[in-house]
Amino acid sequence: GRPGWHLECSVMSKSILGDTIDIHAGGEDLQFPHHENEIAQSETCTGANFANYWLHNSMITVDKEKMSKSKNNFFLLKDIEKEFDLEVIRLWLLSVHYRNPIDFSHDTLVATKNSLERLYTAKRFLNRILDNSSEKEEKDDNIKTFREKFEQAMDDDINTADAISVLFDFIKYINKNYNENTSKNILLDAKKLMDDISYVLGILFKEDDDDLDSEIEDLIEQRNSARKEKDFKKADEIRDKLLSMGIVLKDTRDGVIWERSN
Repeated sequence: GRPGWHLECSVMSKSILGDTIDIHAGGEDLQFPHHENEIAQSETCTGANFANYWLHNSMITVDKEKMSKSKNNFFLLKDIEKEFDLEVIRLWLLSVHYRNPIDFSHDTLVATKNSLERLYTAKRFLNRILDNSSEKEEKDDNIKTFREKFEQAMDDDINTADAISVLFDFIKYINKNYNENTSKNILLDAKKLMDDISYVLGILFKEDDDDLDSEIEDLIEQRNSARKEKDFKKADEIRDKLLSMGIVLKDTRDGVIWERSN
């Protein structure tokens, strides 16, 4: 009952984290009265600043309505996981600033799944051309620019939405400007940036079967060549072969991406 649950949080925080904590997070619906009471109770007790930073996240909506048990419009993560990898859910949540509401729909998760596969495709492409690159004393200052843009986005109240936009702009740049003839130094710098961004966001942590990936990429290149030569029969045969291997191809404006069928 009130005010007991407010006091419980103050006591637990002081006991476990000390008089002052650095970051306090919570839903925007708890800002008043719960967090206001935490501040009043804790600072009266200790005389110290209760929290240095507050991160109040907005709500998840379903068809523009707040997700709640009372409306019976909520979804359990264990049920969503039956169809979508939880990394897809993570990318979806990061795609909107945490202070803004985010709307849940099946179509949105499908689109996010495709976006995640684009990122993995770029990661595989970068690793493959890196293996075949040669040592050259060259640098690409654009990589530094992308890093600065990512850091600026994260420094702007953890704006993961803009940060992810920078990541997608970066992979577009990679696909357009890098190949096996690109300096290994440049490719290593690009890989370092992609790894750093992935680590901060908590995505792209899965490792693929490198031998299988190389075979798939080679078949995709053969299909691309066949299509350029208007040999559509051969292109279709390669697509069917990949499908028999459990690989689904998708032709996008950024090139061909592939994913493993479920």
